[in-house]
Amino acid sequence: MSELDDFRSAKDAFFRDNSQSPLTPSQRVHFSGLRYFPEVAGMRLQLTLDPNVEHAAIEMDTSTGERQRHTRAAKIHFEVEGRQCVLYLYSRGRPERLFLPFRDTTSGKETYGAGRYLDLTVSPGGGLLVDFNYAYNPYCAYNDRWTCPIPPVENWLQVAIRAGELAFHADEAHAG
Repeated sequence: MSELDDFRSAKDAFFRDNSQSPLTPSQRVHFSGLRYFPEVAGMRLQLTLDPNVEHAAIEMDTSTGERQRHTRAAKIHFEVEGRQCVLYLYSRGRPERLFLPFRDTTSGKETYGAGRYLDLTVSPGGGLLVDFNYAYNPYCAYNDRWTCPIPPVENWLQVAIRAGELAFHADEAHAG
């Protein structure tokens, strides 16, 4: 079993068994695991942060209509399917921990419509491992009692990121 498989198994156990799970009690009864894209080695990227951004506070809309304040911290450049991509990273207080909300062309089709997230840690040398295999749905994808930031338009990709978590449908909780 790979490190990613272990991570996914632990996440499934948390969703199924933990009282802090984003799933409702009725969803947890028949839950047998989340659905994921197969692991893709090419979606594990070692990147350099580009600090040339306007380090301004931005207000992100949320799934419940509120707004959350985040600070634009840096951006990353990478290539998918031969196309150059740029995504912005946001700080929520700790400069070594960055938040990456994004949408791509799988959003609303194969993956959650509002987008997915990555939580990233900057290495002491300033490098950043961005592993899209760990891209996850926000908790509001499972039920509407959660408030989740919606990725800003500047983080909407025009390519498919076929890695990470797939869309969740409550009626599929038992499908395994």
